[in-house]
Amino acid sequence: PPAHSCNDWIGPPDKHSNLRPVIFYVPPEESPLERRLREARQEAQACDQRFWARHNRAFSQEKEEFIYSRLKAKGLEMRDETGQKATLNAEEMADFYKDFLSRNFRKHMQYNRDWYKRNFTITFLMGQVALVRALRWLRWKKKNVGN
Repeated sequence: PPAHSCNDWIGPPDKHSNLRPVIFYVPPEESPLERRLREARQEAQACDQRFWARHNRAFSQEKEEFIYSRLKAKGLEMRDETGQKATLNAEEMADFYKDFLSRNFRKHMQYNRDWYKRNFTITFLMGQVALVRALRWLRWKKKNVGN
C-alpha cells in the first residue's frame, strides 16, 4: 500500500489457502490497546492462513490419490485418449468428500473452537477500543463546547 494510506489493504486470494491476506494499517499514534487489537487480528489471520493452506494441500493431494486409485481399479489412465484429464462421476467423488470430512472432523472442530476464541477476543478488544474512542470524543466535545 502507498505510504499515505490510512486503511487496511486486502490482497488477492492466496494460492494455497484461498484467503485474502490483509496488510493492517498502523496509525502513527496507535495506543497500546489498539496495538493489542491489531496484533490479535494479525495473529488470527496468520492462524487461518496456516490452517487453510495445510488443509487445502492435504485435500488436493488426497483427492488426486483417490481419483488415481479409482481409475486404476477400473483399468483407466489419468488421461483419456484425447489427453484430457480423466474424471470420476459425482457419486464417486461424494464418497471421497464424505470420507475426507469424516477423517478431518476433529481438526475442523478444533479449528472452529480456536476460531471462536480468537474472534471473541477480537470483538472484545474492538468494543474496548470503540469505548475509549467514544469517551475521548465526548471529552473533546465537552471541552470545545465550553469555549
